[in-house]
Amino acid sequence: MKGIVFTEFLDLVEEKFGFEMVDTIINNSNLPSNGSYTAVGTYSFSEMLSLLTNLNKETGIEIDDLLLIYGEHFFSVVERSYSSFLTQYKEPIEMISSIENHIHVEVRKIYPDAELPSFTVVEKTDSTLVMIYKSSRAMSSFGQGLMNKTFEYFNVKATILMENIEENGTEVKFSITTHG
Repeated sequence: MKGIVFTEFLDLVEEKFGFEMVDTIINNSNLPSNGSYTAVGTYSFSEMLSLLTNLNKETGIEIDDLLLIYGEHFFSVVERSYSSFLTQYKEPIEMISSIENHIHVEVRKIYPDAELPSFTVVEKTDSTLVMIYKSSRAMSSFGQGLMNKTFEYFNVKATILMENIEENGTEVKFSITTHG
């Protein structure tokens, strides 16, 4: 997993819960990296899982809810550092439906060894999108957070429903409908 995912996560934890919480979850996680991350480094997903698990233990906030909040936070990274992704699109359905065939292609140019989830478009109209998310990491709530902020960025109201295809969250159906 790319280091930027870790550095931004720890920034979010510090922003929401304070530096002491960052220190606590790093110390409780027994990390091979000792919690020392660089944005361009690559680290094991097990470290992220350990950080999330320990944050859950400390705060009582469900891991999926933490991932949703983190996905919404991470959108600001996209907006700040990769705004060219956003300016290529006129509306959110078009942008979100292009994740697999355009956005992830561009991400791989920047981070060639990035392990990204797959998104398969099942159905698309001007106001609806059905996609299947697949990832061994089961971070679909992170994806939902990014989608929430995408619709907000384009000032479009939408309902995003997630339905587990695989009980463990490694395969999820997103059904999106825009309003007004």
